[in-house]
Formats: sequence, C-alpha cells, structure tokens
Amino acid sequence: METSSTNMHEEGVRKPEPHDLREDIFRQHLNRSIKAVLIAEAPGVLSGLDHCRDLAELLDLAFETEVRDGHEITRHAVIARVSGNPVQISKGEDLLLGALSKASGIASAARKAKAMVGSRCRLVSGGFKKMPIEIKSVLRRAVADGGLEVRMLDQPFLYLDKNYVRIFGGVSLAMQAVAPLERPTVIQVRGEIRPIDEEAVDAARGGAAVIMVDTGDRADLRTVVEALNRNHLRSSVQVAFSGNIDLNDIEELCSSDVDALDIGYAIVDAPCLPIRFDVIA
Repeated sequence: METSSTNMHEEGVRKPEPHDLREDIFRQHLNRSIKAVLIAEAPGVLSGLDHCRDLAELLDLAFETEVRDGHEITRHAVIARVSGNPVQISKGEDLLLGALSKASGIASAARKAKAMVGSRCRLVSGGFKKMPIEIKSVLRRAVADGGLEVRMLDQPFLYLDKNYVRIFGGVSLAMQAVAPLERPTVIQVRGEIRPIDEEAVDAARGGAAVIMVDTGDRADLRTVVEALNRNHLRSSVQVAFSGNIDLNDIEELCSSDVDALDIGYAIVDAPCLPIRFDVIA
C-alpha cells in the first residue's frame, strides 16, 4: 500500500522552526551576559507577572522581581530585572512586554472601577468570556488582580442568558426547567417575550437568586425594581444590571436600587499599561 508524501507530511513530519536572525546578528556575542529592566511608564496595577516569570524561564533568562500580581506601582517603578545572552534578551523584550502590558492595563481599569464603587454594590466583570479562548484565562486573571469579581455569585450557580430564555419560550418556563437542579439561578430579562416588568416578576416568583437586567437601558432597570417592589418581591431577589456600562456611568448606577453591576468591555478593552524594556548599558 502506497502512502503519499503529502500524507506522510500531515501524519508525522514536523516542520522545522523558522530560523531566528537574531542568532546570526549576535553570533559573536553569545557568551556575553546582558542585563535589562522592565519599567512602568505610568502608575497602575500589575497583572501577568507570573506568566512573565514562566516565559523568562522558558528563555533561560534570569528573572528577579520584588513585586507581584495585584500590586499597585508608580511611574518609573522597576517591575523586574532580567539577564541573559543577547539572543535571550532580545526575545525577552518581545515576550515579556506582551505578557505584562495588556493584562496590567485591564487590572488598572478594574482597580479604578472598584474604587469608584466602594461597598455600595457588587461589581462584576465578565467581559473576558467574549474574548478569544487563547487569552481568556489571561484576561480573567487580570480582572481578578484588579480586585473585581468574575462571577455573579460566590457559590456554584446556574446562569440562564437570553438564549436559554428563548429556547424555553419564556422566563417562567426556563425557571421551571432548572428548578429540579436546586441551584441558585441568575437569569437575564430583556422584555423580549413578555414586558420586562412581567418577566422580572416571573423570575422572582420562580425562585431566581439574581435578576439580570441585560438591556443597558436604565429605564428598564427602574421598571424592574418598581415591579418587584409593587409585588413585594424586591427583598427576595437581587437585581443586577449590564449592557454597555462605561466607567463614567458607575457613580450614578450605584446610587440606584441595584445590587450588582456587570461591566464588560470598559474593563477588557482598557488600554495597555505602558511598560518599557531597557538594556542596562
């Protein structure tokens, strides 16, 4: 039986790693030990430092730091010191900055949002779920390093989003379907099948732990709270709000009758924390 060369390639022949020109550029200097520092160019909150350390280890770079993920740093603060040969150092500049800069920007935005809220309501950021799977864990860690929750409830719970409600044909039917599972349930209401105030009342009567007003419309939030109060259900359920919340919206929203805010893109789309990688002459 013949096996084509194409199949052989697909089944087991591994492509060689592309040649790195830095090995040619520094070939006469590989015995030198070069030192470099990572320096913050703006104040912020660190995230990605553990990942950075792991990458340094893969490159055989010596890595030293006196800070850790979640620490607040000032402008011009030295984040870490590394040393290695010129090829290792040049590769480190590519990888280490990438491990720190974006994650630290997200952590910094999360910390800022947390400070604005204080203890007035629970602030959650679940926007990382909509990001590519390759970076979800990095973004989730960055949100947590900034001090925000990544889950609406601390204990195991069920989350019924708009698509679950659509599949079951309504809030009441969705709540009935999950009742045998006996887990706290967070359910989105959007007013798609019934008016949003009626959906909220149905959710509360169905035993929801949290009603998520997922429209981004503050009028809907007021309507839901008023309906729950009218039906004497407000004390039995938490109310959360989400949808295009900006950091500038937090102050006003926290002053309303809401238990939790889910702020997404305003956190995960935060700009990178500027960090530079400097070789020490």
